[in-house]
Amino acid sequence: MERIVIKVGTALLSDKESMARDRINNLAEFIAHIRSKYHVILVSSGAIAAGFSVSKLDKTTLPKRQALAALGQPILMDIYRHCFQRFNILPAQLLLSAYDFDSRKRTTNAKNAIDVLLEHNFLPIINENDATATKEIVFGDNDRLSAHVTYFFDASLLVILSDIDGYYDKDPHKFLDAKLHKVVSNIQQEQLHTQATPNMEFATGGIVTKLQAAHFLMQRGKSMFLGNAFNLSCIADFLLDGKHESGTLFKAVKSNT
Repeated sequence: MERIVIKVGTALLSDKESMARDRINNLAEFIAHIRSKYHVILVSSGAIAAGFSVSKLDKTTLPKRQALAALGQPILMDIYRHCFQRFNILPAQLLLSAYDFDSRKRTTNAKNAIDVLLEHNFLPIINENDATATKEIVFGDNDRLSAHVTYFFDASLLVILSDIDGYYDKDPHKFLDAKLHKVVSNIQQEQLHTQATPNMEFATGGIVTKLQAAHFLMQRGKSMFLGNAFNLSCIADFLLDGKHESGTLFKAVKSNT
């Protein structure tokens, strides 16, 4: 069975200062549905937002964000456990950092754990280890983390669930005539280095980190799909039936040499 990675951001998981349980239930239903065809690895943000839902620590300093992540990670996993329970899916937690992908031994150990979990039909849920990460080693967002997970853990496709329909030729929030790119086979270098523009309080990425994730995978012969987390049925149609009505597929062009 083909292996894919689903990445979900804080924008879907939280609503202002509380966790969006209805949305998480919808996400669980979506993943249960596509598991009929795929082995799924879930990369999930949301630990800091979950921590802030129970303690209003100052989010502007790294140590307090790390403390919020430590508070929030078990809360987030408990929510996932309850949401997936009705589908008889048992989630498993893995916390990774950039260091884990710099070490062949640690990467292999993590992959071995993933392989066993998927073999026994558990759902691996990966998040960055925010409680110990520093500014020097932090991925800074789970877009790039999910790209590493896709590549190093032998998945064929990364699906990033965002709050927009895909990648546009200009900002769709500002320009009504913005046009959606349905398939992208090349990303210009200048597009990878513009300032990130997160759309909410707890987000750390933006479209730039998604392009960086796509570029990382395309350079290694793998693909990424960017779609709207608030239209999961459309993404399911693409994954299960190949119907590409919305969303952007970033796909490397195969060389003839």
